[in-house]
Amino acid sequence: MQNEGQQTAALLELKAITKEFPGVRALDNVSITIDSGKIHVILGENGAGKSTLIKCIIGVEKPNDGEMIWNGSKTVIRSIQEAFDLGIAVIYQELNNVPCLSVVENMFINNEIRVGKSKVLIDWKRQRARAREFLDRVGCSVDVNILMEKLGTGQRQLVEVAKALERGAKLIIMDEPTSSLSRTEIDHMLEIMENLKRSGVAIIFITHKLDEAKKVGDVVTVLKDGKKIGETQYLVDVSEDQIIKMMVGRTLTEKYPARKTNITDEMIRIENFTGLKYEDISFCVRKGEMLGIFGLVGAGRTEMVRGLFGADEVARGTVEFDGKKVTINSPVDAIKNGIVYVTENRKEEGLVLIHDVVENASLATLRQYANSAHMLHLRKREHASKKAAQRVNLRPLQLRKRAMDFSGGNQQKIVLSKWILANAKLFIFDEPTKGIDVGAKTEIYTIMNDLLAEGAAIIMITSEMQELLGMSDRIMTMYEGRKTAELLNDGSVTQEQIMIFATGGRV
Repeated sequence: MQNEGQQTAALLELKAITKEFPGVRALDNVSITIDSGKIHVILGENGAGKSTLIKCIIGVEKPNDGEMIWNGSKTVIRSIQEAFDLGIAVIYQELNNVPCLSVVENMFINNEIRVGKSKVLIDWKRQRARAREFLDRVGCSVDVNILMEKLGTGQRQLVEVAKALERGAKLIIMDEPTSSLSRTEIDHMLEIMENLKRSGVAIIFITHKLDEAKKVGDVVTVLKDGKKIGETQYLVDVSEDQIIKMMVGRTLTEKYPARKTNITDEMIRIENFTGLKYEDISFCVRKGEMLGIFGLVGAGRTEMVRGLFGADEVARGTVEFDGKKVTINSPVDAIKNGIVYVTENRKEEGLVLIHDVVENASLATLRQYANSAHMLHLRKREHASKKAAQRVNLRPLQLRKRAMDFSGGNQQKIVLSKWILANAKLFIFDEPTKGIDVGAKTEIYTIMNDLLAEGAAIIMITSEMQELLGMSDRIMTMYEGRKTAELLNDGSVTQEQIMIFATGGRV
């Protein structure tokens, strides 16, 4: 037991770390101390320097100035493998495991246990036993021989945590670990983080979710524009508004910007919509209205809107759009009618990451810029893309920059630019602010409000209760593929009511 007042050496000290790229100072004189058995939260808007900081710690980037002290000794880390050898592991939001290999193969890749002194033969029995031991430590009961591609995101993350522990990690860096998880999985992950802390492991927790930061964090450091602008060890005494002010440089008194409601005629009416994972769904959305859809994992929300967009087959049901019945057998049919879908996974389904802003923004409307010889009018296309990008306040406004090089919030703006150019009337947003920082969230909400003010209609699927209540005009709940309630969001609806309906209760 440590005596009261006794000081122990920090596990990791970053002293005056500075990292410059051509024309940009990504980190500017940043100093942070990480202690064993503590969860150190790092917050900041996209572009604040969080990712660069991680890369400097694990040796992917070399700082231009400053030094790193590991366990009391000055250290230079030149690669991820060197970081791993020291006891530093990083678990990214987009996991780096190999889908076509088994759980045990992923856990011991480049670290195989050999038979005796053999340099070739692998001791599979010992590897499976070790894998089982550490998977059990993180509460993951999957078969060690199952392929990673057959696991859900939460299970794959647990395998990564088990892998880090098996290799003796003293510091685990978690980059947005809960962004793709269900509520149950999030609670389990936060519990595991608490357990790791109690066992003496240090955790750097990078998140956009302030409620999670306050729940498990011991220390929070806020970065802005590459600089450390605030740090506190008393998270319980700090309000979310105070943290937001540090992050974005202003208070967000209205996280959900107010709008003047101008709801008019029906835009879309769906009757008895039935597909593989949903049945007999009926609802309507009017012009100028936002319908929020809430349900737990497995409720069939995404499957239902994918059917509406023509991405998946629909068994039966009718769609009346803007006063006439329409048949939607493909996304092309949906887009022609003015129905567009902002997918949950923008990086895989919404963007071509290696293409630039112009190429992404014009993907759905290329024919508009083609002449009779099917040659693209490049200047016309670029002009239209620029207007759309300006409308959504894309930053920086660099039309030839690849989508992959923008922050999450700005990537979402590029997706919206594409659909704005398509003259959409009904926007389907599936988790519109997933993986986006609080400042960028407000910008996305403002864009959504602007679309409604212009007479568009919006269907918004969200797992964030505050977002649901803060943005929706009406709320529809689903449970196991069925609609359970439809509520007017007039200020009287409570989170408890919504959860009752989302867990099978009915009106």
